Amino acid sequence: MSLDWMPKDNELKDHGTGGEQFWGSMDKPPCVVYEKKPLKDPGGKAVDGLAVAWVWLNNPKQYNSYTTGMVKGVTAAFRNAGLDRSVVAVVFTAVGDKAFCTGGNTKEYSEYYSSRPNEYGEYMDLFNGMVDAILNCKKPTVCRVNGMRIAGGQEIGLACDLTISSDLAIFGQAGPKHGSAPDGGSTDFLPWFLSIEDALWNCVSCEMWSAYKMKLKGLITKVAPVLKKDGAFIRNPAVVTDTYVADGEIVYGELKRGDEGAKARELLASLTTDFELLDKEVNAVVWRFANLFPSCLMKSIDGIRAKKKFFWDQMKLPNRHWLAANMSGEALLGFGAFNTKKLTGTDVIDFVKFRQLVAAGKPLDDAFFGQVLGKPKEKAAA
Repeated sequence: MSLDWMPKDNELKDHGTGGEQFWGSMDKPPCVVYEKKPLKDPGGKAVDGLAVAWVWLNNPKQYNSYTTGMVKGVTAAFRNAGLDRSVVAVVFTAVGDKAFCTGGNTKEYSEYYSSRPNEYGEYMDLFNGMVDAILNCKKPTVCRVNGMRIAGGQEIGLACDLTISSDLAIFGQAGPKHGSAPDGGSTDFLPWFLSIEDALWNCVSCEMWSAYKMKLKGLITKVAPVLKKDGAFIRNPAVVTDTYVADGEIVYGELKRGDEGAKARELLASLTTDFELLDKEVNAVVWRFANLFPSCLMKSIDGIRAKKKFFWDQMKLPNRHWLAANMSGEALLGFGAFNTKKLTGTDVIDFVKFRQLVAAGKPLDDAFFGQVLGKPKEKAAA
């Protein structure tokens, strides 16, 4: 039977809805960089015709926080990768060794979106579209965590299928401390990864948890050392990597504190960072994906994603409206305090005073704000 009716390669349609107009280059942050790398076998040999899409958050000076333009770039990248027939998997990562992402750009939030709930609602529509693009991508997605994954950075990382992390990374939320709630995904996703109580405490405590602790609790897939001392890889010295019991709790993966923590941070400053082992783990996972039936692989992944998507889809619009309305209340104060910390010396409001004023029935007006926001530091005498 003749197959002349079948479409030729040059007749394939482009089903994309976004692309290069939303991406930038490594030398022009802030932006998102979309890069296609050849798929490589375990021996490092490139495989003809197959690729891995790397999506880079490129805003290292602001800890890879995403601007409105970058949200559009991430959305376009995942949509593009999902429709690219040559792409085996997507690696979501960021520039530098300090942060994967610390969430939305607080400067932009404070200076533009604060007191503009309608504008922030439209921004949240873009944000929700970004999370949807990750959850709906028709390729496996791997979050390569090169540093801090905090707040909204945690949320877009949780939307990915797997996480492979540098052991220098820390994970956590910051919303209740800075005027928001982790309703961009964490309140939906974390209960699937952690116990309900761990999920709740992680959301509201604003504690930072190490990659080892997150691995122990089942939040991430793999952890790789990235520090080198005398040419050899060593584990993060700022984290307890021995298991023992203290005060009735298992101590493993906790960040060192006090003198121990200070000494560890001093050692950290003297060491070099090398992502060789991290990338080796990423490449091994991608190679595993490449050696599976693609449709069976994606049906299996979508079956797991559906559990995450269920509560995300239930809550993303109600959360969008609340987050928008909150931009005229606690978010206005929280982001404002964070954005002015260089002037005041503090990145948070006076929470006790805030509660006292609320208990007294005071309106949220300029006088109220003036009493809870930090005061400008006095200039040193000449």
